[in-house]
Amino acid sequence: MPVVRADTEQRYEDALSVRYAVFVDEQGVPEDLEVDEHEDDATHFVAYDEDGAPVGAARLREYDDGVGKVERVAVLEARRGEGYGDALMDALEDAARERYDELYLHAQLPAARFYDRRGYEREGDQFEEAGIPHVAMRKHLD
Repeated sequence: MPVVRADTEQRYEDALSVRYAVFVDEQGVPEDLEVDEHEDDATHFVAYDEDGAPVGAARLREYDDGVGKVERVAVLEARRGEGYGDALMDALEDAARERYDELYLHAQLPAARFYDRRGYEREGDQFEEAGIPHVAMRKHLD
């Protein structure tokens, strides 16, 4: 499962196409919230299937000294359960180890179990973002 940094305009557009399909079209997140002021500062990742079609996306940005923030992790609905989420997170966490000691994220409640399994720990109470219940989670990197 190839996951690459979206280091070209085409790869970035591929990542955005997945994010829009998942967050805007599927979940109803307002379009103006999906692309924000952190786009240019983030490292973007995109997962491709065996035919070269984009099926997953994620981004990583600095959150605090030594802390990276995982954001916009998405896999197309028809491709969930095939390992693309883990492949994206493996690539993102490998890249994060070059710069950060820990990772922080806001997980949608249904996705929190996915992050639990990957060693993230829940912090604080449930809250809403874009009208969707979330929980903050953190993981120390080895």
